[in-house]
Amino acid sequence: MSSPGAAPSRGRRPFLFSPDNFRMRNRILRLLALGLLAAAPGSLAAQGQTVPPVDSIIVEGVQRLSVSQVLATSGLAPHRPANYRDVQRAVTALFRTGQFDDVVVEQRALPSGGLALAIRVKERPLLTAWGVRGAERVSEGEVRDRVKLSSGTPLDRAAVERARAAIDSVYRRNGYPNAEITVREVAEARGVRVVYDIDEGNRLAISRVEVEGNTAFADGAVVKQMATQPEGFWWFRRGEFDEQRLEEDVRERLPAFYANNGHIDFRVTGDTLLPDTASGKATLRLRVEEGPVYRVGRFEVQGNQRFSTDEVMGFFPFVAEGGAAAPGRAARGAPSAFDRGAWAAATEKLQNLYYNNGYITAQVAPTEVRRTLPDGTPVVDLGWSIREGQVATINRINIVGNDVTHERVIREAIVLLPGEVFNREKLVRSYQNIGNLNFFQQPMPPPDVQPSENQVDVDITFRVEERRTGNINFGASLGQGTGVGGFLGLEEPNLFGRGKRGRLQWQFGANINDFTLSYTDPAIRESRISGTVSVYDSRQKFVFEDLGRQQRRGGSLQVGFPLLGSRYTRVFSSYGLQQISFSEGSPEFRARYACEECTRSTLGVSLVRDTRIGLPFPVAGLSTSVSTELNGGVIGGTGNYRKVDLEGRWYAPLGTVGGGDQFGGGIQFVLGFTAKSGFIFGDAGPFYTELYSLGGVQFGVPLRGYEEFSITPDGFDPSSSGSRTNPDAFGKAFASFTVEAGARISQSLYVSSFIDAGNVYRTARQYDPTRLFRGAGVGAALISPLGPIGVDLGYGFDKTDVDGSPKPGWQLHFKLGNFF
Repeated sequence: MSSPGAAPSRGRRPFLFSPDNFRMRNRILRLLALGLLAAAPGSLAAQGQTVPPVDSIIVEGVQRLSVSQVLATSGLAPHRPANYRDVQRAVTALFRTGQFDDVVVEQRALPSGGLALAIRVKERPLLTAWGVRGAERVSEGEVRDRVKLSSGTPLDRAAVERARAAIDSVYRRNGYPNAEITVREVAEARGVRVVYDIDEGNRLAISRVEVEGNTAFADGAVVKQMATQPEGFWWFRRGEFDEQRLEEDVRERLPAFYANNGHIDFRVTGDTLLPDTASGKATLRLRVEEGPVYRVGRFEVQGNQRFSTDEVMGFFPFVAEGGAAAPGRAARGAPSAFDRGAWAAATEKLQNLYYNNGYITAQVAPTEVRRTLPDGTPVVDLGWSIREGQVATINRINIVGNDVTHERVIREAIVLLPGEVFNREKLVRSYQNIGNLNFFQQPMPPPDVQPSENQVDVDITFRVEERRTGNINFGASLGQGTGVGGFLGLEEPNLFGRGKRGRLQWQFGANINDFTLSYTDPAIRESRISGTVSVYDSRQKFVFEDLGRQQRRGGSLQVGFPLLGSRYTRVFSSYGLQQISFSEGSPEFRARYACEECTRSTLGVSLVRDTRIGLPFPVAGLSTSVSTELNGGVIGGTGNYRKVDLEGRWYAPLGTVGGGDQFGGGIQFVLGFTAKSGFIFGDAGPFYTELYSLGGVQFGVPLRGYEEFSITPDGFDPSSSGSRTNPDAFGKAFASFTVEAGARISQSLYVSSFIDAGNVYRTARQYDPTRLFRGAGVGAALISPLGPIGVDLGYGFDKTDVDGSPKPGWQLHFKLGNFF
């Protein structure tokens, strides 16, 4: 062994004491430490102890971002101790920025002998734009709403996939389970564009619905209650599958149907769709548990002080255990089967009773308690728990938004008064009356009811928004058989903002010169007396039906006043005087109705009751009128006859689609019935226009599906559909009936299907409402700047040809002016 200071032996160098080897040793130790850090979580470093600091940090792969941004986000820095938790936090922080698809941290040895950490990133491309292709059967807007991507931001592929899944769910919900949604990324100069390609496939049609577990009702009865219907023979039974409709069937419609028949434990335990992708058909299988039929048990009322228990019992719709029933309802027999629909309706009626008597904060809470009788019969004990609160009176009635219409006009329509007890029915009727004015945008906001300063009374606010009511129109016209001409018109139903109506109409042309001026004041000198005055000068030559030439000039005055102070019933008296002449036309008309400088003097009285709401297209209420006229006789003039006209219109709401709970909102469906009859007694002389004619929509009593004047006292006249009308087509009595199912789309648009029936009779003695001609069809009415426009397509069932053989057929009708 060499002594200290001796020269080292050849072939062998001291390692531990060499400065170079000392630096190499430190480098190796550092690498080993980092290796242990990454590979051995249980080592000292993994336990939170630090490792020797790195000499530098390298960032690779950045293009849009800077190195300093990556380093600042990572939180790593050179010459500072770090462990594996610091590396994990750095990777997590970089991913959270949403700027990178991949982040890798590596350890590297530097050429200089130091140690470095390398952060290698892969930046996400910028999303320049995105689009949808192939959406046809499902609204593209509905599809695009499911994509939550923002252009100009780094592409988030997770969000791209979420959008693809959301689009797929839209198609499945709309009955397209075979739809395929493919995502394409199209590279562009500044980034990438994402395109969703949609192959919609065929819509799934339900060919059959099977119900398992039902014993109380057959499959057909159950399926009838569902909106999800199998395909059928008719075009509207397409059997389209809609996941949302099926969900409503399962959760709402079927449980409600069964609960209305006593099965309050009913539930759908499962629904399975068995599709056949080859045919595009599917079988829907429902599994149900009907549960037992519950009968009504005991009934109890709590908290009622304003109304006695007997008064409250008057709303109870069942026979309860022990025979308890509403007064006047038979209490014998077994208790009623429970009907949740009837129970809810009765609760609402009782609630309205309190509302209509000023208890605006009253609460009627229905209770249902199930129990089983000793014999095993399931019953449900019912009750009303009532919190009456205090009676509220009306403090103030405010009107907001009427910039044109005077407040008095609106207040005349309000049936509530300050100081009286609050009444919900009157509140709703006031809202409807304001809408009937047709001066404001529809639907109006619901009336706002708020406690007044004393917290006992209430303040009511009606908010309105003015709409354009008047119109000036001019242009070409097609008169009532008078050919092509022009017209100039001015009409304002809210003249001076005071609800007065003024109308000026001038039609002119080769065959027409018709001037009309009228003025109506619904409240003369702010009273409840109304008046209408009109003057006219009309010269018309009819270009078809051989009616010849008609000249009229004259005027009329009508005064109306409420009957016994009623808001909805009025009595009208009128007087009219006109000079009229008929000339030219067919020889038959000239022989029977020739009149030159004849005078018609008319005195009339009518009684009218009108409670309709939703005008001009009513959705509820009724209108009845009885009018009589005396012509000639003691008041002078040509002709001597009396005329009686009867008319009734009834409307019942069928339901509403859309619009939420807003009054008057959405599409409103209505069922209407109209009955009209008229009688003339005496000699009408030359005034054939006062006689009754039937058919078409232009001249006389409408009967859609038939030509003008085609219905005569002698039956159907097929020859009337040309250029000639038989004078015998007019009669002294008529009957007309219409049943109509309509949809009020908006304040200006109404569509309907109808059934018409009517006939005209030679004399009043021959009146027979069982002998009628029938028609049916569809129609639409529109309020336009030119006035009301109606179009109807009717089918006449009782048409015949010239030989008398049946020849039913379609007839198109068009009318500009008052509706049918």
